[in-house]
Amino acid sequence: MKKLLSIAAIMAGLATPSFAQDVEIRFTLDWKLQGIHSWFYLAEQKGYFAEEGLDVTIDQGEGSAATITRIMTGAYDAGFGDMNAIVQNAAVNPELAPIMVYQIYNQPPFSILVPADSPIQGAADLAGRTVGSPPGSAVTKLFPALAAQAGLDLETVDILSVQPNLQEQMLLQGDVDASLVFNVTSYLNLIGLGKNPDTEYRFIGYGDAGLDIYSNGVMVSRELYEENPEAVAGLVRAINRAVMEIIADPAIGAAAVKEVEPLIDEELEEKRLNFALEYLIRSAESLELGVGGVDMDRLARTIGIIQSVYEFETTPEASTIFTDEFLPPLEERAL
Repeated sequence: MKKLLSIAAIMAGLATPSFAQDVEIRFTLDWKLQGIHSWFYLAEQKGYFAEEGLDVTIDQGEGSAATITRIMTGAYDAGFGDMNAIVQNAAVNPELAPIMVYQIYNQPPFSILVPADSPIQGAADLAGRTVGSPPGSAVTKLFPALAAQAGLDLETVDILSVQPNLQEQMLLQGDVDASLVFNVTSYLNLIGLGKNPDTEYRFIGYGDAGLDIYSNGVMVSRELYEENPEAVAGLVRAINRAVMEIIADPAIGAAAVKEVEPLIDEELEEKRLNFALEYLIRSAESLELGVGGVDMDRLARTIGIIQSVYEFETTPEASTIFTDEFLPPLEERAL
């Protein structure tokens, strides 16, 4: 009997370290908790990360561009942020710039917000207008590229720096003619102000206005990518499982963020998710490539657009910005 107990104890001792050996991943969001972050929390709540041997800590963010900075400094191992910010950093710090491994927003969320009855129909119509723009935001940083594509002389536009939480109010009060916004956030802000964003306002997407670029997705540090590709693959698999479940039923995503923050309005976050699915995730390209995939020719054009704005001395190769090596099979990502 003692021998049997001894063997059992040894086996128990061997089994225990598997939990201690879980890979710790510090994951940063791009902004404060919203429905569009629900897949990360659902993967955590359903144990998808744990099944992949990952111990993931999720923290809120301070902007899409800040995600890249947090990863480059080593404070975080992975995050949700803007691909265009990766391009900017890869041009000057290629050895430190993160790499995108799962593209979520196939279409950019950057938009020009105007009242529904505004004569502004595109970027070119902003000449002679006052535009509210949040300082430091990706939507602001990319505005010169949009202007170049639209033939808009920036000298003819009066750009007023506006804090993100005041953008819709400034437009509502007539202090600006248009606002540069992150549409999936602005949509709910308008609802919060008692407005109907579907009938009283229009979102002129940067993509529709001529700036055909990618946006937010899951990125990882160069260190994690090079030293633990198995962990990266597991992270992508877990997130993709949650993404596909929420696409099938957005209410699941709204409930997931409600569990994290009880004060969140679950109904509004479901509306945000539906808006994101329609305007940011679902597209002709994503229907062909599946969620997470990227057209490398389009990415090369994106890099060219960013290069034209910032005039990099070196232009990053598309393969250094995004890799599809960790994507699950297409059938697991198909819309």
